[in-house]
Amino acid sequence: MWTPTEEEKYGVVICSFRGSVPQGLVLEIGETVQILEKCEGWYRGVSTKKPSVKGIFPANYIHLKKAIVSNRGQYETVVPLEDSIVTEVTATLQEWASLWKQLYVKHKVDLFYKLRHVMNELIDLRRQLLSGHLTQDQVREVKRHITVRLDWGNEHLGLDLVPRKDFEVVDSDQISVSDLYKMHLSSRQSVQQSTSQVDTMRPRHGEACRIPVPHHFFLSLKSFTYNTIGEDTDVFFSLYDMREGKQISERFLVRLNKNGGPRNPEKIERMCALFTDLSSKDMKRDLYIVAHVIRIGRMLLNDSKKGPAHLHYRRPYGCAVLSVLDVLQSLTELKEEKDFVLKVYTCNNESEWSQIHENIIRKSSAKYSAPSASHGLIISLQLLRGDMEHIRRENPMIFSRGLAITRKLGFPDVIMPGDIRNDLYLTLEKGDFERGGKSVQKNIEVTMYVLYADGEILKDCISLGSGEPNRSSYHSFVLYHSNSPRWGEIIKLPIPIDRFRGSHLRFEFRHCSTKDKGEKKLFGFAFSPLMRDDGTTLSDDIHELYVYKCDENSTFNNHALYLGLPCCKEDYNGCPNIPSSLIFQRSTKESFFISTQLSSTKLTQNVDLLALLKWKAFPDRIMDILGRLRHVSGEEIVKFLQDILDTLFVILDDNTEKYGLLVFQSLVFIINLLRDIKYFHFRPVMDTYIQKHFAGALAYKELIRCLKWYMDCSAELIRQDHIQEAMRALEYLFKFIVQSRILYSRATCGMEEEQFRSSIQELFQSIRFVLSLDSRNSETLLFTQAALLNSFPTIFDELLQMFTVQEVAEFVRGTLGSMPSTVHIGQSMDVVKLQSIARTVDSRLFSFSESRRILLPVVLHHIHLHLRQQKELLICSGILGSIFSIVKTSSLEADVMEEVEMMVESLLDVLLQTLLTIMSKSHAQEAGEYVSCLLSLLRQMCDTHYQHLLDNFQSKDELKEFLLKIFCVFRNLMKMSVFPRDWMVMRLLTSNIIVTTVQYLSSALHKNFTETDFDFKVWNSYFSLAVLFINQPSLQLEIITSAKRKKILDKYGDMRVMMAYELFSMWQNLGEHKIHFIPGMIGPFLGVTLVPQPEVRNIMIPIFHDMMDWEQRKNGNFKQVEAELIDKLDSMVSEGKGDESYRELFGLLLLEKVEQETWRETGISFVTSVTRLMERLLDYRDCMKGEETENKKIGCTVNLMNFYKSEINKEEMYIRYIHKLCDMHLQAENYTEAAFTLLLYCELLQWEERPLREFLHYPSQTEWQRKEGLCRKIIHYFNKGKSWEFGIPLCRELACQYESLYDYQSLSWIRKMEASYYDNIMEQQRLEPEFFRVGFYGRKFPFFLRNKEYVCRGHDYERLEAFQQRMLSEFPQAVAMQHPNHPDDAILQCDAQYLQIYAVTPIPDYVDVLQMDRVPDRVKSFYRVNNVRKFRYDRPFHKGPKDKENEFKSLWIERTTLTLTHSLPGISRWFEVERRELVEVSPLENAIQVVENKNQELRALISQYQHKQVHGNINLLSMCLNGVIDAAVNGGIARYQEAFFDKDYITKHPADAEKITQLKELMQEQVHVLGVGLAVHEKFVHPEMRPLHKKLIDQFQMMRASLYHEFPGLDKLSPACSGTSTPRGNVLASHSPMSPENIKMTHRHSPMNLMGTGRHSSSSLSSHASSEAGNVVMLGDSSMGEATEDLYHHMQALPLCQISTAMLGK
Repeated sequence: MWTPTEEEKYGVVICSFRGSVPQGLVLEIGETVQILEKCEGWYRGVSTKKPSVKGIFPANYIHLKKAIVSNRGQYETVVPLEDSIVTEVTATLQEWASLWKQLYVKHKVDLFYKLRHVMNELIDLRRQLLSGHLTQDQVREVKRHITVRLDWGNEHLGLDLVPRKDFEVVDSDQISVSDLYKMHLSSRQSVQQSTSQVDTMRPRHGEACRIPVPHHFFLSLKSFTYNTIGEDTDVFFSLYDMREGKQISERFLVRLNKNGGPRNPEKIERMCALFTDLSSKDMKRDLYIVAHVIRIGRMLLNDSKKGPAHLHYRRPYGCAVLSVLDVLQSLTELKEEKDFVLKVYTCNNESEWSQIHENIIRKSSAKYSAPSASHGLIISLQLLRGDMEHIRRENPMIFSRGLAITRKLGFPDVIMPGDIRNDLYLTLEKGDFERGGKSVQKNIEVTMYVLYADGEILKDCISLGSGEPNRSSYHSFVLYHSNSPRWGEIIKLPIPIDRFRGSHLRFEFRHCSTKDKGEKKLFGFAFSPLMRDDGTTLSDDIHELYVYKCDENSTFNNHALYLGLPCCKEDYNGCPNIPSSLIFQRSTKESFFISTQLSSTKLTQNVDLLALLKWKAFPDRIMDILGRLRHVSGEEIVKFLQDILDTLFVILDDNTEKYGLLVFQSLVFIINLLRDIKYFHFRPVMDTYIQKHFAGALAYKELIRCLKWYMDCSAELIRQDHIQEAMRALEYLFKFIVQSRILYSRATCGMEEEQFRSSIQELFQSIRFVLSLDSRNSETLLFTQAALLNSFPTIFDELLQMFTVQEVAEFVRGTLGSMPSTVHIGQSMDVVKLQSIARTVDSRLFSFSESRRILLPVVLHHIHLHLRQQKELLICSGILGSIFSIVKTSSLEADVMEEVEMMVESLLDVLLQTLLTIMSKSHAQEAGEYVSCLLSLLRQMCDTHYQHLLDNFQSKDELKEFLLKIFCVFRNLMKMSVFPRDWMVMRLLTSNIIVTTVQYLSSALHKNFTETDFDFKVWNSYFSLAVLFINQPSLQLEIITSAKRKKILDKYGDMRVMMAYELFSMWQNLGEHKIHFIPGMIGPFLGVTLVPQPEVRNIMIPIFHDMMDWEQRKNGNFKQVEAELIDKLDSMVSEGKGDESYRELFGLLLLEKVEQETWRETGISFVTSVTRLMERLLDYRDCMKGEETENKKIGCTVNLMNFYKSEINKEEMYIRYIHKLCDMHLQAENYTEAAFTLLLYCELLQWEERPLREFLHYPSQTEWQRKEGLCRKIIHYFNKGKSWEFGIPLCRELACQYESLYDYQSLSWIRKMEASYYDNIMEQQRLEPEFFRVGFYGRKFPFFLRNKEYVCRGHDYERLEAFQQRMLSEFPQAVAMQHPNHPDDAILQCDAQYLQIYAVTPIPDYVDVLQMDRVPDRVKSFYRVNNVRKFRYDRPFHKGPKDKENEFKSLWIERTTLTLTHSLPGISRWFEVERRELVEVSPLENAIQVVENKNQELRALISQYQHKQVHGNINLLSMCLNGVIDAAVNGGIARYQEAFFDKDYITKHPADAEKITQLKELMQEQVHVLGVGLAVHEKFVHPEMRPLHKKLIDQFQMMRASLYHEFPGLDKLSPACSGTSTPRGNVLASHSPMSPENIKMTHRHSPMNLMGTGRHSSSSLSSHASSEAGNVVMLGDSSMGEATEDLYHHMQALPLCQISTAMLGK
């Protein structure tokens, strides 16, 4: 039994189900289902794809998911209970799937593969989210990756942009339109960047600055390939700034053995470092990665004698460099490790070792040697961005490889609180030592120790580089034979803070002998304390240390022996009385240089800072100490921030009167220091100090007093730097004041509360005083006011701790109100004032409705002034956006009604005016901001607000102006596309707000402007808006997916229908004023009815009846409606609007209305005419927009053009289509047809001087000029189409005009043109085209072709097969009919396409020309196939019993004559058949025609040779004679004799006696003609062809002999046989001319698919034989005589195999 489900409500199909059971629901894998009932392992429910179809499916095919069910029961809705972004990914992937496949089909392969990759990534990321094993940070990061990919895909697929906040899709109902606009902007930005997702909300005013993102270089040493060292090596990597000539990072040390592997086996694959804390500025430096290679071994590499093997020295070997700038681009793009090879160069002179890297970079090749090819370091690099925590999260694998953190020398750009560091960097610079009596210079090694005050050597306080453990001593590398070594080696001394005081460094200098013993001899030392006597550390500078002599016997056990000595020159000046009897004597000629750099958060090198912290030791210097605090560096101050603040407030408490102002100034200095981005992150330290450690309970009094004093002085002082600094520090000053007051209040139980309040009141009076001062003439005062206004909003939160919301709001209102309200106080001050207001609006204070009631009027007042002046528009829009955001979130509160009322009164009108101004300038961003503000306001308005708004207008003129403004803004909003096409959410919300607003305003329009106060302008504006609204692309739901359509309809409904009802209602309210909108609104309303929404069409189409009715009432006809409707219909349908259902609905609705009218006849006629026009327009559009062939497009255009001319007489439209047709012909290279088409327009014009307006591409000109231009163009096209005969009459017409105007130059040109055409006719070869009859049967053909037959003029060289193939490709759905019979009604009415095609013969009209003997064949050829309107088709058949021995006796011809509507060629390559005539030709008549045609052909050919019209080659005549004579000999004429000269035949057909006589005469004539032909042939034949000529003579004699008995005296008429010639006139003049239609005899293709073709194009039948399945096409030469003709007729009855055999045999 089926029971409703309780928990199982939603699931995903995990296996496809074919629905093979009764009521089974077909499901595809991946579909989601809503489950309604269950029963024994089955579910009943619906697929979310087709919610209307219910069915059953197996339960085990479904994976259940948790869901929220609302409205349980029959109409319940189910929403899956999962992260919204997971749901979005699922829906998006389903939407992308079909589009992704289309990419492949459309050959967008690159995007296809990219999208596939992104889809796979999304599936993987979705899987990670669903796993539930991610931390919150990881979930956020995965969501970020998902949204970036979703937005990227949507943009590339042309889908909608999704607005988001914190990676979640926002609900447009829950936020203001301004916020929604900002989210769209932000989402668009994130798509364009495709990097890290930016916050979807724009930063609020006063929000913290972004921290600079640090960069880090990950470096890994892969290998060191070398073959010459053979010793252990140390490789030091560091970052070097070439421009500044200094190292900027610590060194990373890798220790390698002699084989090139790590000395420590645990370091294999773990030789990597991270160079940290590089700023963006650092990345722009000329940085290099420098690698110094130090070998550990003998003194000289290649000399085993130099020094014993057991002693190892650190010796310089080589150096390698890599430019960071060169590889930065590739590293940035790659986002993963990339390998580089660094060549290691050796130094030519060791004394220059300290500069080797600079020489390599400068390419000073003389100072270093290039390595061998296999010599180099292979490293990999990767660029990382973000703080260290982020890097650790993103790249955990890097940190698992024993990564060495290599820090920057000095502090990074941003010092983080809690970043404890205590590093002293010491650089061994150089030394100058005496030779000491040796012949060669020394090999000097420096050993360094760090010793504590008690003389103990500090363990592990020396670091040669990161990546290796610290050590207790340092040994420098040795430079061979150098008494003035330059080391330049940096060592880090990480000395514990508690051991720093009292510690010192000792440097011991030894000479390393290269003799056999190889001992190291001590010869001197130097030392330096780390702290001076005053408590400051060694300064960051180069220090020259004194060198003291000593030897191996000297002892350092008692360090006091040398610590009393001066270590350097400054030390010596400090203690002049040094006893001379000490153990250690200074070597005055020797010196040793070091430099230090301290990076410590605990130690200071600043004397002034120490003096402040120990102020009690110097009571008389306090004033000076406080004054010198400004000169202490920021790094030192933030390190000791809490100690300094404590000291300042203790000094303040000690003597307020004396030190109060100085302490105040010091405090201001420190506060402003924390505004620097480098120390910005110490603000929390300051906040923590104020909340937890600050103890100055009395400080507030002095701070208020000093602050007030500063304010009051601002009017008098010229220099106000210190006042401006105090203004900038206002936030923290108030924090100190408030916290001090809280501490005092706690201690005294709230004493002196009134005094405190009073002092704050007075302070605000001073603030208002400063702001009210006129700063136009004082730039200094302007800066003071700007500083005050910038800081002012930051004190609100502090004041709220001590005062109520209303009190604070009153303070703020008084302050903002004290500013001059005009916008003439200066541009910069305007900006500052508005920024201050913006921060006020963004503050917590403004979120309280109590404060908004007080502050909103002031804020709106200032914004109103600026908008009216069109100044600072972007800032104003930001403020308004913030206000609307707050109002939207508080919209449930009752106070919001009042606030919205206030904004409507203050802003609505000025907002409209501002938008009109912005839109006129096309400022897109500003327009978007203000449109969102206007929409936010309109959205918040309710009935009451609209009622108050409309009631507040003082006059109808004001109301009219307002309505015009708002309608204009709405129209511009839709026309300008302020929001991009893919902002669908924004566009739909905008449309919803507009339609709601229009509904409110339409009643006011109807009420105030209908009757006597009718105003056309307002009504027209309203109608234009409504039309634009309905036609918006974003509202055309038919073109979007069904899922998206359903979502829109569920949320908004179909807004087009809503607006259509509103529009129709308002139209009905117009009454008699409707006539004002005829014909103006016909086009717009027609556009609305063409929207493919049935309900909109049903609402709007009846309006046309209304228009017709009103015009009929006024004018007695509806000509205007008719003309306008036809004009607009043409343009709109051609734009793609309208369909067949619209045509039917249009006719149905209007005919129904018109039927009831008195003018029904004219109305029905008009409606019928328009629907017929629509039918043709739709056909035309379908042809044009589809991939249709040129023929179909041309035919459709001709059909529509004729309709405009003949049926509705629209000359302008007719001319437009003439030009469209002409352009199509030109594109298809149908130049003759293009000329005829253009001639139609030319014939409409007269040779007059009437001026014509600009039209299409024609300029304004006289009618004469336009006609002349057209004539010239037509002549040109006839020339290109080789139809010179058609161009000549136009040349003459132009010549006549030029002659009448005495324009001899043009006359000369046109006469030359005409002459050239005559030359072309005689000289240029032209092909005669074939003609084909085509029948289009079936209802599937376009209207203009349906069940009609046409004759088409074929292309050059086009024969029947090619033409038939072309037609079938043009109509791929069509079926070729295999018989010539006229189709029956079943075919005519069926829903299919049938083509019936066969060739036809033209019947020329120009008979006279063709009968003239002396006219050249080239001239006749033209008239045979041009200006032809009639065509003939012959079908042979047998009537009565068939004589097997001689088929000619019963062979009849069925002759069909087709008459066309127009002659060919014309404006098209094909015309419709107007009339068809059918006659039957008897066998005898057929024989007469065959012989007569052949005679005519022979005479024409012989005549050409006699008049030398054919030059050189005699082959054509040879073939023709051979064909006739050979056929006659083999029985052609003999068969005619047997058939028709037989006594039986003559007896049975006495009526044919005359025809039999005619046939005899024709045969006699043929013999005469052949005789003349042979005579001509003998005259021109080539000697090699004489045998053929002889053969022809012999066969001719045989032919004569066979005819001898029938024609006595034949030998007398045959001069050829005796070899004598007869003059042409004697033979040819005795014969009358043939009938013109028989001049050219070609049996063309028949529907039986058998063709004997024409003209002198082939020598034999077999050469053109071709066979197809069920279809044989035979191309024969008509010059082959009667036997060939007999063969043709004989073949009609033969099977295919016999036909082929016969042809081949022939």
